[in-house]
Amino acid sequence: MNEKEKMIQGLLYDANYDKALSEERKKCKILCSKFNSTPYEDIEQRKTILRQIIGKIKNEFLIEPYFWCDYGYNIEIGNNFYSNHNLVILDAAKVKFGDNVFIAPNCGFYTAGHPLEINERNKGLEYAKPIAVGNNVWIGGNVVVLPGVTIGDNSTIGAGSIVVKDIPPNSVAVGNPCRVIRTLGD
Repeated sequence: MNEKEKMIQGLLYDANYDKALSEERKKCKILCSKFNSTPYEDIEQRKTILRQIIGKIKNEFLIEPYFWCDYGYNIEIGNNFYSNHNLVILDAAKVKFGDNVFIAPNCGFYTAGHPLEINERNKGLEYAKPIAVGNNVWIGGNVVVLPGVTIGDNSTIGAGSIVVKDIPPNSVAVGNPCRVIRTLGD
């Protein structure tokens, strides 16, 4: 099994010394750099570049620069998607956003993690777990979503939160670690 297959299956893999993965990241970073340096008023050109980066995009979307990701092909965004400035998606595993998702500035979605065991970590090994964000979700500024998290439909994540475990649908959740403080409809 090669390193990409291990990555996709959520196993420990070596992203640093695998030539294929390094080339894929390089290609993606070049496109991200091109997106980020495109004049702001040229929205259509920025959207064209994003369609070359992101694996699956529905109709209406807008991502403000700056935007960075690792591979791009593991990202899916639904219809009516908006992200404000400085979105970072480490997409070694699938990152799927539903319809009507709004992301405030300076947010990160990180599928990649590293072993706690020092010898494995020092070998450069990592793992990746998917992230899923449902429909009608609002993510506040400076939020970090960690590997393996699912955020349910109709939820709001408060600014500055670090989401380390699943958030059920219809929730308002905040904090570090992020926790539900209110269920919508109560």
